[in-house]
Amino acid sequence: MKLSILDQAPISKGVTPKKALEATIELAQLADQLGYTRYWVAEHHDLNGLASPAPDILLGIIGSKTKRIHIGSGAVLLPNYSPYHIAERYNELATLFPGRIDLGIGRAPGGSAEVSIALAGNFLEQVRKFPELIDELVHFLHRDFPNNHMFSKISPSPVPETPPIPWLLGTSKKSAVLAGEKGLPYVFGHFMSNENGPEIVKSYVKSFSKGNPKAFVTVSVICAETTEEAEELSRSNQLWKILQDKGEGKSGVPSVEEAKAYDYSGEEKAKVEKMKQNQIVGNPAEVRAKLEELQAAYQVDEFMIVTITHSYEARKKSYELLAEEFGL
Repeated sequence: MKLSILDQAPISKGVTPKKALEATIELAQLADQLGYTRYWVAEHHDLNGLASPAPDILLGIIGSKTKRIHIGSGAVLLPNYSPYHIAERYNELATLFPGRIDLGIGRAPGGSAEVSIALAGNFLEQVRKFPELIDELVHFLHRDFPNNHMFSKISPSPVPETPPIPWLLGTSKKSAVLAGEKGLPYVFGHFMSNENGPEIVKSYVKSFSKGNPKAFVTVSVICAETTEEAEELSRSNQLWKILQDKGEGKSGVPSVEEAKAYDYSGEEKAKVEKMKQNQIVGNPAEVRAKLEELQAAYQVDEFMIVTITHSYEARKKSYELLAEEFGL
């Protein structure tokens, strides 16, 4: 089993955004040393407690401080941009870091309706055009527009020897089928979906139009030396999600102590129990067993791990324990 990392650049309560971004860079360096396959950075806009609206800026720094790990976006939210603009940026990264750049793309807004308007004007119209935007982006990356196309004579410079690898990210059958029809590799967000993930990935494989389908799955994991410690660490992220649903949580991921002291309503307790269904929390052996169960269900050979804890040191430790358990 290959393991990779998705980093949403969370800001812990009491920590500055600068420190959160520095923690992302430090974690990427650790992942490179530990043997993780990929390190992807998410894109969010004006969302409470998240510090990365522009993955490519972070990736330029991460690439310069790592040696072998694949780095990429998880995901560029394509309806916010022109495909040519994205092709230019990721071609530049692929020129600097040959053979290491992944270009994950998604259709979500990544922020409020007002933010979407500020970024892209008529966002819903761009979402409707999403399949066409994907085609345009892929043509730019491979420079294979038909000769009679108006873009056939332009290139998103600099043009790297190895172009970025586009991946389509999603949480639904619609996204899976689209990835299959476009012949793109697919990433299913298990950690943020209540759908039947294994069936969705199967629908991707069935709809794949050319070559060999390639997919992996993103899961939420917190690993610690003991089950009790892991469960305690998970309280921070669970409370943070509750606060975000209430329009709060602007100060970032709360501490374990704050989570312990919080007076949960009955409805909030039910939400926490539902969250736990999409999280893997435990000691290394327990986490491995649960990932292997998911592997049997999904029939994939790679999982991308997202871990959010208040303590950045606890987050690093979680990834260290997994690397050791899986012999990366």
